[in-house]
Amino acid sequence: MEILHTDKAPAAIGPYSQAIEVNGFVFTSGQLGIIPDTGALAHSMAAQTVQALENVTAVLKAAGLTLDNVVKTTCYLKSMEDFSLFNEIYAQYFVNNKPARSCFAVAHLPKDALVEIEVIAAK
Repeated sequence: MEILHTDKAPAAIGPYSQAIEVNGFVFTSGQLGIIPDTGALAHSMAAQTVQALENVTAVLKAAGLTLDNVVKTTCYLKSMEDFSLFNEIYAQYFVNNKPARSCFAVAHLPKDALVEIEVIAAK
């Protein structure tokens, strides 16, 4: 088992790792739309979705992987009213590989974020 970390994605805001690699799989913690350089959330749902996906990409890169290695995503939205917009942006990142996915509306996310994305990737 290897704990993964990159400065290209926000540091964990609690007692957890950005990602763990075990048995050929990488499990990321949920990534919010936090801008790594400032620690602030991006300003809109669209911007937070882009930033969350960029953060996922950075964490995967630390493991030598890309979004093409992702086999499963779990996505949390503050409001299902954002589902269509979220899908439009998400589809721009998962072009070659469309992993299995679950997507939920939740009452509240850390830092009052609008979206959070976690992934499982295979080496």
